[in-house]
Amino acid sequence: MLSNLKRRIVNQNIVRQFQYRLYASHRWYPDPTYLKQFQGSTMYPTPESNKYYRMIYHSKLWPVERKLQNMVINFGPQHPAAHGVLRLILELDGETVVRADPHIGFLHRATEKLMEHKHYNQSLPFMDRLDYVSTLANEQGFCIAVEKLLNIEVPPRAKAIRILCTELSRISNHILNVSGTILDAGGITPFFWMCEEREKLYEIFERVCGARVHCCYFRPGGVSQDIPIGYLDDIYELCSKLGIRFDETEDLATTNRLFYARTAGLGIVDAYDAMSLGFTGPMLRGSGVKFDLRINHPYDGYDLYDFDGVVGTFGDIYDRYLLRYEEMRQSLRIVNQVLDTMPEGEYKTDDSKVCMPSRKEMKMSMESLIHHFKLCSEGYPVPPGATYTAVECPKGELGLYMVSDGSSIPYRVHLRPCSMNHILGLSVIGPRLMLADITMLIASVDIVFGDVDR
Repeated sequence: MLSNLKRRIVNQNIVRQFQYRLYASHRWYPDPTYLKQFQGSTMYPTPESNKYYRMIYHSKLWPVERKLQNMVINFGPQHPAAHGVLRLILELDGETVVRADPHIGFLHRATEKLMEHKHYNQSLPFMDRLDYVSTLANEQGFCIAVEKLLNIEVPPRAKAIRILCTELSRISNHILNVSGTILDAGGITPFFWMCEEREKLYEIFERVCGARVHCCYFRPGGVSQDIPIGYLDDIYELCSKLGIRFDETEDLATTNRLFYARTAGLGIVDAYDAMSLGFTGPMLRGSGVKFDLRINHPYDGYDLYDFDGVVGTFGDIYDRYLLRYEEMRQSLRIVNQVLDTMPEGEYKTDDSKVCMPSRKEMKMSMESLIHHFKLCSEGYPVPPGATYTAVECPKGELGLYMVSDGSSIPYRVHLRPCSMNHILGLSVIGPRLMLADITMLIASVDIVFGDVDR
């Protein structure tokens, strides 16, 4: 009995060992790189998984789900809301913007290169063509840069006239932007109202210099000519009614629920991003950063006037819209102070080597005639040196890096425009917005392509 039991146990062990060897010899060890293609979710079939099995639910063979590709469209440059020649390449997932890629370079004005071949007074009209919505503010920056290199002082009356014209130019710029923002949201009536007020401002510019848009009124050392008789009275009459027009437009649009829905909470830029992207002007102050060159680094006598720096809270389109409204009211406040305190005296410096003599003096003095001829033909030599000058334009900070080699022609002029950094910021602000919100975003950024393609 015992020997049979031992024999049966030995036979069972032999069988188990044989079965284990047989199983181990036929076991399959797949290649890890081969298995990698089957990793991931199997809910959505792939061409590799379809080769081996088909998913059947409730006795039904479901069709293979296809993956949709995002649509890529051109926004502009012919679009009416592109504000010039902006070409914005948008990648859309349905109607949601996934990627916004601004393409620039359709004007090619070569302003900086042209300035290297003209003397300083001939380069001044180029500044009008940069931001052609607020021309006088650009001229102010150029004149201050040349005056720094020349080391000359501008008379108080010339400074007051410059501030008066610059603030009127700021109002003209913001009028167009605010009414254009409402127009892009679908409200056309305020645009007509504001265009009428802007025409009145253009008449004011025409009276002082003879040109409506490209004024070329400022000069290094002062202004080209004194203001005409009764000019300040007419400005006071205009500004006394402008505030009423602003209130009427605000009553119509600011509290409108449709306009609020199109602007509030969209295109948000926080303070950190605004500073990181190099935003200036209303784009920076709308995000809560209180930085205004007229207050932080006063120039041309801005420290003599009392006004407030306007700051936003949320950094969205609605905040920037309200901020520009309040900036227009602060500009009216500055204009009224200039009208009340306009100083007497000369409107340009008495250095005949820099400023042209008057027509009356030129017809009576041979020296004045020679100065006029030399200034018009050759210009005036500027001592060697370099300067960076920044002014607070309506759209932001306009910076001029100017290098002089001692001749009457600048060796190098580099412009730091207002709109360039803002338009590049569209690639950061644009994603996750709807396609219809892109027009509102561009309007709130306030872009002009004259200083982008300089």
